[in-house]
Amino acid sequence: MKRIVTFLLCLALMAGTPIQNVWAAPEWPSRVSVSAEGAVLMDAYSGAVLYDKNMHAIYYPASITKVLTALVVLEYCNLDDIVTFSRTAIHSVESGSSSAGIDVGDQLSVRDCLYAMMLKSANEVANGLAEYTAGSIEEFVSLMNAKAKSLGCRDSHFNNPSGLNDPYHYTSAYDMALITQAAFQNETFVAIDSSLYYDLPPTKRNPDGLRIYPGHRMMKKNDYRYYPGIIGGKTGYTSLAGNTLVTCAQRDNMKLIVVVLNGHNTHYTDTTSLLNFGFSNFRSLNVADLDTTYSSIANDMTIAGLHTTDLSTLHMQENCRITLPNSADFSDTGSIISYDLSDAAPEDAIARITYEYEGRQIGATYLIHNENRRDSTKTAIEVTASSEPEPDEGESEEDAQKASSSRLEGFRFHIPARAWIILGTITALIFIIGGLIFLKRSIDKREQADRATRCQRRQQRLKEIGMSTADFHILMQKKRFDSSLSREKSKHRPRPHKSFLDKKR
Repeated sequence: MKRIVTFLLCLALMAGTPIQNVWAAPEWPSRVSVSAEGAVLMDAYSGAVLYDKNMHAIYYPASITKVLTALVVLEYCNLDDIVTFSRTAIHSVESGSSSAGIDVGDQLSVRDCLYAMMLKSANEVANGLAEYTAGSIEEFVSLMNAKAKSLGCRDSHFNNPSGLNDPYHYTSAYDMALITQAAFQNETFVAIDSSLYYDLPPTKRNPDGLRIYPGHRMMKKNDYRYYPGIIGGKTGYTSLAGNTLVTCAQRDNMKLIVVVLNGHNTHYTDTTSLLNFGFSNFRSLNVADLDTTYSSIANDMTIAGLHTTDLSTLHMQENCRITLPNSADFSDTGSIISYDLSDAAPEDAIARITYEYEGRQIGATYLIHNENRRDSTKTAIEVTASSEPEPDEGESEEDAQKASSSRLEGFRFHIPARAWIILGTITALIFIIGGLIFLKRSIDKREQADRATRCQRRQQRLKEIGMSTADFHILMQKKRFDSSLSREKSKHRPRPHKSFLDKKR
């Protein structure tokens, strides 16, 4: 089955690859200015990088580190678990850094801690969460780096859960975009990070509790930096990192992520400029609605004896998107299919299709082989057939047949001309190769028959002269021996001297 599917995909790739237009595709938009040292604008759905500035350069992240910390905590902890704060968690932070007023011995739920860490950027809370999750800050750091690596980060190394100054704590704009993309796919993280306030329970230093607000200015409607469509984000600042900022915003069916590193008090204006640039110049598209290169094969072809109803289990992964400039068309894209799948691939995936535009990766999807899809398709067809109305009394049987035939017309699919050409070429090659094999076998059989006929004639002649076949073989061997002996003697016979030959002349 897998061999047939692989052959099917290869044929689909050849038959469905569009012929390149003579004219060039529209250029990738680039008219935007950013003052920060490093920046990335990414489509959260497709993962396409729409703009970058030094996106793989190394910078200090400061408190945007807490986005990764929250991801790891959500993966290993329950929200109702209780965190008891140790002396190490409280006092191993820089003096004057962000805090929620938590003291040694205070107890908060993991939920309370995540709100305090993400909205108030409380560094002691980040330490407390790390100790509760992994037993120690050092062990938690190992979880952080493993998580970052699993998300595709290659430029980063994290050395604490808070983001405070550390020469071995660094990242890149692209890596932080990957981390932020994963975070905003987590519903619990989004619920926490998008909150406009949260009431912490009473603690030693705050016996009446404490209401906290997000530090991200673009989330506050009464602030001139407010951005319509913002979902959430995280701020950061240290003396080494400068201003850092991650932001997620959505308009219509496009969700964008902006990362700004080593900003110089321009992190909000840079973020606003990049978001406006992204929403104004790009559009997000569902690739399953556009690319019929692979799915059409399942609808209208029979290959190697595999019936099309079996191929109906082959389909594109749903709700995967690509990002294109507004002036570009899907026909301007190219695709690469790979059968080497990572652990993150769906269980029933057999290939990954990556889409590119002018050398940029703009999205990807998986080709799914799902037996359950065939069963559901059959059920849907049976339900549809059973729900067809009975013909009216005034409707003749012939009219009913015509109506049924017209409905079946909707199930006919168009086969690309290139597919016919390729199938015709393959068929012709099969006939040619088969003809050559047949011709060679015929020649071999004829030569074998000729040899047998000659052998029979020889035996008949030997019989006529009174000699057996065995005597004939002995005679032939003697002749071969005498002939070889004669040739050997001629090699060793002395040759006459040249002067003798001259005299003889």
